[in-house]
Amino acid sequence: MEKVMDYKNGDKLSLSNYWVGLLAFAVASILGVYQVLERADMLPQSAKLYFASVSTHGVLMGFVLTTFVIMGFGYFTACRSLKQPLWHAKLAWFGFYLTLFGVLLAAYPLLTGQASVMFTFYPPLAAHPIFYIGATLLVVGSWVWVLQMIMMTLTWKKVHPGEAVPLVQFGNTANAIMWAWTSVGVAAEMLTQLIPWSLGLVDEIDVALARVLFSWTLHAIVYFWLFPAYIAMYTLMPKLAGGRLFSDEMGRVSFIMLMVISVPIGMHHLYMDPGVASGWKFIHMLGTFAVMLPTLLTGFTVIASMELAGRLRGGQGLFGWIAKVNWKDPLVLSVGLALLMLTLGGFGGAINAAYSMNAMVHNTQWITGHFHLIFAGTVVIVYMGTAYHFWPKILGKKLISNYFAGLQLWLWMFGMFILTIPWHYIGLLGQPRRISSMPYDTPLVERWDLHELIMVIGGVILLVSAVMLIVNLYLAQTRGKKEENTELELAVPVHPVVSIPKVLNGFTLWNWIILVYLIISYGYPILHFFISGDSVGVTPWGV
Repeated sequence: MEKVMDYKNGDKLSLSNYWVGLLAFAVASILGVYQVLERADMLPQSAKLYFASVSTHGVLMGFVLTTFVIMGFGYFTACRSLKQPLWHAKLAWFGFYLTLFGVLLAAYPLLTGQASVMFTFYPPLAAHPIFYIGATLLVVGSWVWVLQMIMMTLTWKKVHPGEAVPLVQFGNTANAIMWAWTSVGVAAEMLTQLIPWSLGLVDEIDVALARVLFSWTLHAIVYFWLFPAYIAMYTLMPKLAGGRLFSDEMGRVSFIMLMVISVPIGMHHLYMDPGVASGWKFIHMLGTFAVMLPTLLTGFTVIASMELAGRLRGGQGLFGWIAKVNWKDPLVLSVGLALLMLTLGGFGGAINAAYSMNAMVHNTQWITGHFHLIFAGTVVIVYMGTAYHFWPKILGKKLISNYFAGLQLWLWMFGMFILTIPWHYIGLLGQPRRISSMPYDTPLVERWDLHELIMVIGGVILLVSAVMLIVNLYLAQTRGKKEENTELELAVPVHPVVSIPKVLNGFTLWNWIILVYLIISYGYPILHFFISGDSVGVTPWGV
């Protein structure tokens, strides 16, 4: 009995993390509707207010929602799958409060318009130093979670020598290691550039160097967000759908590929920026195309698992199995809808990754539409599905209504398509991104009007869906009936893992490969700022 209580000591921490993320999500959803209303000229125009809103929306979605949900997902699934308590519970709570303190610190300049630098905080845009310090503490707090994930895996392996680490925890650990590697870039930018500059300790910084350092983090952070969604697809969805996981090994290969390949490819975000030679951008482009491979493997494995579930439940024919999948389960439904959005979003991503094609869309609303479809669509809807699945396990209370949850998820997908398809299209029509209004009365701008109005409809639907999510989870927590089954049940692979190669059960080799890959991809591009002698704000070697 004591052991049962022990391995559930991460439940409260997980729930706390989820609620912080969800509250940030609710505020960000309101701000999102404000932005589409302003761009459609349905509210008084204020560029200052608009960009403060955009920055707050981006930080809440890109850093707060994601970081807290990822930590909550990790703590819950690690403890439950390994059947062991948190490695160091007090330290884990310290990490939570440190991360939360960082968010509260950054909130003041954001809400007072002193940090309107987008969630990428690209210089020469400048923010109040409190914002940079708060954002840094948020990242540092997440490193406590990284340490917990790694130590929990190592502790488990000592007790279970030679056994395969449960796939869900293998994925958590891969994500933690990837985040540790990739967050070094933004930490270096903060500590050596933005914070000293904002405090007046240095007069100027090299904008190109700052952007290169941020690119170290910028693309891998997308996979940091995406990892829990993929883990849920592999380890939770197949059983809930009524079947088994098609291949455990395929999951491990995909997680390792995401961990290794996604970090050293971020300079494809700088295709249009000076300061980095085109040859380096070409190398990063090749890596960007390579990182599509684990997503293709995941798509194949997850859909194969769904087909297996559908056929085990009586589905026949080429597509007859689809209707037999247990779509009534919110997590299964969220995965199915996420795959639809990932398919369209992935197509756009291939265009953005290509050096030449990117030039046509780089500074247009196409990019914004693509980003929202992948992140707010594919990633966030699976976050919602995991919340619906975890709430009864953590609280011992049923959801008020699975139908209500399903309706909310459908609304989120339709709202996302209604919002982002016109967003892509007006990008192709030439609307630049990062604009607050359309002050010009020209035939070109008039062609954007209808699409802006459609986007307002999409934004309102998304806000309604977001409110439904919060209400459903809150009611489950306060009024839900007793749930008997509070154990986390993981998908069983078709072919049980009897033995596993060391390279698919550990990370030592892959860490060395990441280190070498990073040196190749970022070593000289960063060093040249110091050895060229013509860079602003850095000290050349020998001086």
